[in-house]
Amino acid sequence: MKLKITLLAILSVIIYSCASKSSIPTEVAKKEESKEVVVATVLTPELMEGKTLYENNCGKCHDLYDTKAFSAEKWKPIVEDMRKKARLSEADGLKIFNYVAMQ
Repeated sequence: MKLKITLLAILSVIIYSCASKSSIPTEVAKKEESKEVVVATVLTPELMEGKTLYENNCGKCHDLYDTKAFSAEKWKPIVEDMRKKARLSEADGLKIFNYVAMQ
């Protein structure tokens, strides 16, 4: 009986640790300068998928950059290089690029 409980506990830990991060907010709030103005951006399903791919694939190996850290022009070679290293398809790379470039 102890063996069954131990195996069940180990299996539960493995399943929990392998679960994907599925926190997909539908709105992103930002402040403009010192004003308390909040602008809500609704993410399209493609952008939400890009966000999920960015968090789950890029976040495996290193801390994620703020999407506003680079311009779209600078994101392009970064995403392409990392897409190849992560062995992601071109379609997935494009979804990630669209997410990080549109934020």
